[in-house]
Amino acid sequence: MENILIEVDRVTKRFGDYTAVTQTSLSIERGEFLAIMGSSGCGKTTLLRMLAGLEEPSTGEIRLDGVLQNGLPAWERELPLVWQSLALFPFLSVLDNVAFGLKMRGVPKAQRHAQTWVWLKKLELEEFAHRNVAQLSGGQRQRVALARALVTEPKVLLLDEPLSALDAHLSVRMQALLRSLQRELGITFIYVTHSQSEAFSMADRVVVMSRGKVEQVGAPKDIYRHPANRFVAEFIGNVNIFKGRIEGLSNGVATLQTSLGRMTASIGDVSARLGAESDFFVNADQILLNTADYPGNSIKAKLLSYKFVGNMVTLYLEREGGEELKVTLPEPAYDSAGLKIGDLICASWPTVSAHLFPESH
Repeated sequence: MENILIEVDRVTKRFGDYTAVTQTSLSIERGEFLAIMGSSGCGKTTLLRMLAGLEEPSTGEIRLDGVLQNGLPAWERELPLVWQSLALFPFLSVLDNVAFGLKMRGVPKAQRHAQTWVWLKKLELEEFAHRNVAQLSGGQRQRVALARALVTEPKVLLLDEPLSALDAHLSVRMQALLRSLQRELGITFIYVTHSQSEAFSMADRVVVMSRGKVEQVGAPKDIYRHPANRFVAEFIGNVNIFKGRIEGLSNGVATLQTSLGRMTASIGDVSARLGAESDFFVNADQILLNTADYPGNSIKAKLLSYKFVGNMVTLYLEREGGEELKVTLPEPAYDSAGLKIGDLICASWPTVSAHLFPESH
């Protein structure tokens, strides 16, 4: 428990008859980069606002370094928030925007000035110090907002979708800056986003939320490879989901009868029983394309379309029954396969690449 900085203990938030966050518990460690992601309305921003002191939990407790935060106003918490809109003061210069938090804390002018310049240099804003923020680019304003939040040297920085208004190229650059800053400073970052790429590229751990509840918490790779349930798998989006009935259990492997024939899947830590209906999944990048039968799981599917993303290609195939099958390949592998729209393809994967979902899901 010594490394736990923030504890969210069975927190619920209601707005009238609507429950935005339900019985949520979460421990956040010192110095970690935690991303909270989910679709609109899942409760992620409400949770962040409760941490910041902008909303009060209906029930439950929030503790910072063991100290109860319930009832404390935002200005008495060391939890600055970088808004999606940035919320900079348009009538102030960059220098005065960054120094604002120090001024409100009564820091003497000379000390305030020196500390502000440290952060202007750190975020490469010196040349804009006396410029009005309205004259800056989106990326420059983003750095001003970060400097203003970090100049007070807080234990925690809260970020509410801060990169959503930036173009793709600038967003990638800002992701690198944020991760570099967080590692250099050792400050705990809590970052709310709807973007899987942002969360997975920056965070040490990711929280996936749905309808006010935490569905899974884990390292990006663990969530990607082992989604806890069907919702997380579908939200991550790079998986293929199959339905079947368990006909055999042996040595950590389940044999299932599906509409496409008999298949096998790894049981892992899941509770499995004979005769049970069970969903299982396969990541799109674990599927092989073959012209001959494969000794593992194998199905035939027709190539409908494809999409290039960087140096990877996602193929969209139609399996029997009209359901979609996604396959992700490196571009050289796609080029060498010589595939054409309408081709009938044998898609295969080993048992270890297929995983059962927990029965309750």
